[in-house]
Amino acid sequence: MVEKKKDKIHKKEAPNKMPIKERLENFFYSDTPAATATKFLLAFVGIGVIVCGGAIVPGILKVIDEFGMPESKSKRYSHKQLSNAFANLKRQKLVEIIKEKDGKMHVKLTNKGKARILEFSIETLKIKKPKKWDGKWRVLMFDIPTKPKIYNQAREALRSKIKELGFFQMQKSAWVCPYECEDELLFVAEIYYVEKYIEILTVEKLLHENMLKRKFKL
Repeated sequence: MVEKKKDKIHKKEAPNKMPIKERLENFFYSDTPAATATKFLLAFVGIGVIVCGGAIVPGILKVIDEFGMPESKSKRYSHKQLSNAFANLKRQKLVEIIKEKDGKMHVKLTNKGKARILEFSIETLKIKKPKKWDGKWRVLMFDIPTKPKIYNQAREALRSKIKELGFFQMQKSAWVCPYECEDELLFVAEIYYVEKYIEILTVEKLLHENMLKRKFKL
């Protein structure tokens, strides 16, 4: 079975933020295809500690079947593919196996695995486009320090991700999106440890919004 623990990878969690484990669960129930069997299995382990009563891979397959995800996803990979994926995760030291006195095997993420889960969560992050626009603009502003060097890397990573998410750059450090995205932005900012350097505004009117409407095809 999968044991869902209460602890979070990050202790500071904004009240309206979606925990990483919930993001991973949404990934399994969505139609988004997993890129590889290794990523699929890594994400599944990331949901919680997997407890197996016997052989590891058959035990994992049983847990996946019991999880209740769509059959199109749970049956996507063969026993051999998942077996190779698990061997790959072990080789990269992304998961570890702990044998208890009762003989049960616990499969869980290592610290390196948790870091990879954060990367994976960012890779699969999307902003939902509603059927009808609510007429409001979401403006992201950030002023990230230039020193130490890690902040420069964080700024570039943040800029790259918001471009990927479809934001339009109004000014050097001001980006706009017409859809609800505060949860996603807070998640990305926390991953890069720059949440205190960003501001998210929700506004009903912008001076050049006609241009933005054309840009976003509203």
